[in-house]
Amino acid sequence: MDAKTQKSEMTRTAIIGAGIDLASAEGLEAITLRAVADRIGLSKSGVFSRIGSREALQKAVIEEFGRRFLADVFVPAMQQPKGLPRLDTIVQRWIVRMRDVEAKSGCIYTAGAFELDDREGELRDTLLQEVTRWRAALRRTVLQAVELGHLQADTDADQLVGEISNLSIGLLHDARFLRDRSAAERAQASWQRLIKSYQA
Repeated sequence: MDAKTQKSEMTRTAIIGAGIDLASAEGLEAITLRAVADRIGLSKSGVFSRIGSREALQKAVIEEFGRRFLADVFVPAMQQPKGLPRLDTIVQRWIVRMRDVEAKSGCIYTAGAFELDDREGELRDTLLQEVTRWRAALRRTVLQAVELGHLQADTDADQLVGEISNLSIGLLHDARFLRDRSAAERAQASWQRLIKSYQA
């Protein structure tokens, strides 16, 4: 990669990073080319030349948030044995990320879902695709735990995935809105009780 290309990529990364910060604090609709340009000291046309339209920037922000989320939560868990050890690591890492990242800055998956739930369009479709992809990966991990005999044979994978997701949303609510410093510990205790109820 030559120096010019490298600089362009670094600028694009900074643009998307600024977009994530803006979306986390104020919502996806707060993302505009001007707002992002002002945050990183570029012209609006400079942002457009590297990203494209406002809609393209919003989509890039959602996709990058998803990449970071998977890199923090899912990818490291793949080092664990299949089944319950991997599932437990995913949920543990999710709780830690919610405590250390989303509780402070906001969660684009969760806030974006409420922001876009009654709207149609490409932005909603992009967010839905990212969340669905994540839940599908979680569901596969649950099914592996069932196949390996770690969870009860009649475990409803969709039910368990829904319960895990609800746990994370509750953690975010309590940590951000109630400002409960014990929210992560409560989520941890809830997870331990929940998974025990499914173990074989």
